[in-house]
Amino acid sequence: MSWQAYIDTSLVGTGHVDKGAIIGASGDSIWASSADFQLKPEEMKVISAIVSGDTAAKDKAFAEGLYIAGNQFVMARAEDRSIYARSGRDGIAIARTKQAIVVGHHSEIQVAGNASSTVEGLADYLIGQGY
Repeated sequence: MSWQAYIDTSLVGTGHVDKGAIIGASGDSIWASSADFQLKPEEMKVISAIVSGDTAAKDKAFAEGLYIAGNQFVMARAEDRSIYARSGRDGIAIARTKQAIVVGHHSEIQVAGNASSTVEGLADYLIGQGY
C-alpha cells in the first residue's frame, strides 16, 4: 500500500479522522498528507522533538501551544510516543513509530477518543510492518 493510501484509507477512510499526514520520524520530510493539511517544516521538527523525548520542546508546547498546519492547539497530553492537543472542539492525535510519525486531525463532529485510537492503531500496524 502506498503512503497516501494509508492516509486515505486507514485514517480519513475510517470516518474518525478528517485529515492527516505521515511524516518522517526525524521531522524533515512529509511521506503523505491530505491535500488540505500541510505541515510546515518547523512544525514537523517540534512534533519530532516532543515524541523523541525532548523535555524542553514538550514544556514549550505545553506553555505556548502546538502549531499544526498553521493552527494553534493546546497540548492536552504528551506521552512516550504520542501527543494529543485540542483547539476548541477540533483535535490532533499524533503517534510515533520507529521511522514515521502519524498525525491525525478530527473535527468537532468526530469523537476525540476514536481519532486517537485510529492514529495509534495505524502507528501500531506500521511498527508491526517494520516502520
